Amino acid sequence: MRIIKVNAIDSTNSFVRKFYEGSKDFEPVCVRAITQTAGRGQRGSNWLTKAGENLTFSVLYPQKKLNISRHFLLSATISLAVLEGLQTLKIPDLKVKWPNDILSAKKKIGGILIENIVKTEGIVASVIGIGINVNQTDFEGLPQAGSLKSITGDDYDIDEILEKLILKIETKLEELPARSSTEVLEEYAQKMFRLNIVSSFLSNEGEKFNGIIRGVTTEGKLNLEIEDAVFKTYDLKEIQLLY
Repeated sequence: MRIIKVNAIDSTNSFVRKFYEGSKDFEPVCVRAITQTAGRGQRGSNWLTKAGENLTFSVLYPQKKLNISRHFLLSATISLAVLEGLQTLKIPDLKVKWPNDILSAKKKIGGILIENIVKTEGIVASVIGIGINVNQTDFEGLPQAGSLKSITGDDYDIDEILEKLILKIETKLEELPARSSTEVLEEYAQKMFRLNIVSSFLSNEGEKFNGIIRGVTTEGKLNLEIEDAVFKTYDLKEIQLLY
């Protein structure tokens, strides 16, 4: 995979889109930014990061190579690839908080945002944006945020982490077309934060309630047991995990 490093841009997701040239058949490309001024997260939030202390990058990947119709499998696969890459650094207690926040020791250390390029023939490419808090230790006003350094006390080489993550991402994506939906989703579920534990949730209508995470559907909806043997599924915009 071609890797391009830039100093300061607004968003790696927006920047890497410029490398799409109108075909499904192209080699993947990765853009890593030292400074990202307008990074985006889930639910329309901003991704704030200190210059030079963290890892922000995006991968432009051809849909032809993925050949999948259920797009959450891509999201789940990327989450698993990031976890595996960080495991090689011996980062402790790694979990994925649905749908794709990366946690260590219950602190959010990373996030993933996937956007698709759509043409008349359908989805032609995916833009996979990843942010990992690496050496930053000050997260004023963000009590649930953390970094690799704040958790382990060690300094990290950001380029080395990028290489490890890209290797895992490429391997996982190459394997994905041959894997079954059930296999991917079961592996993802086993890495979910608060799996099989009574947890508190907030609905988009402001209602708080308890439920037990039992996994996800093929569409990526959260599968909750809200009463004994009573299950309900929720979309990302419908519910928020409180912890």
